[in-house]
Amino acid sequence: MILQINAEHPQPRRIDQVIETLKAGGLIAYPTDTVYGIGCDIFNKKAVEKLHRLVSEIKGSPDHSPLAFICRDLSNIAEYALVSDYAYRSLRRMLPGPYTFVLPATKLVPNVMLNKRKTVGIRVPDHPVALRIVERLGHPIATTSATHSDGDLIPDPWTIDDLYGHHIDIVIDGGYVFPQPSTVIDFCGDLPQLIRQGKGPLGDLEYVEML
Repeated sequence: MILQINAEHPQPRRIDQVIETLKAGGLIAYPTDTVYGIGCDIFNKKAVEKLHRLVSEIKGSPDHSPLAFICRDLSNIAEYALVSDYAYRSLRRMLPGPYTFVLPATKLVPNVMLNKRKTVGIRVPDHPVALRIVERLGHPIATTSATHSDGDLIPDPWTIDDLYGHHIDIVIDGGYVFPQPSTVIDFCGDLPQLIRQGKGPLGDLEYVEML
């Protein structure tokens, strides 16, 4: 089902409809500042496993390949990840924005969301719809980018609905996006490691590039 939500001023009743779907274990597609994402409630194990299966079907990756998740702000990140002083200062400058930060997970992160390294990829996108969803839900949503089977990012909700509507309960129509992956930075070591250069600029951040 496609649900139109104003990208700049999300309608509360329609956001509440999305929240009801997430709480019931459904999957949603939604706009961010980088791509359309497909997500679910991180604390609903069956929903996360359903999202894993969809990722496997779309991208040909293992059923339990790592999923990122969306937080509402920096204080929310600190509940789910261990944030060093240096990382905190960097994140405070860069968020909300088009970044994914890899950080050590806290015990609050469900096991179904963890990889072997016990790290998590966390986003705080600069987009009213995504932020309003996690604010109203009260905790993060697991997420993956909406792509074609060849890996190309999908820029609109109608294509997502055509391709994956049989798996997704609500596809939010937030209009077209100009999809570009987020910049991924690993803050688990002594110095940040650039995993992927994407939409987010690095500015004066000191980092090492992944070999």
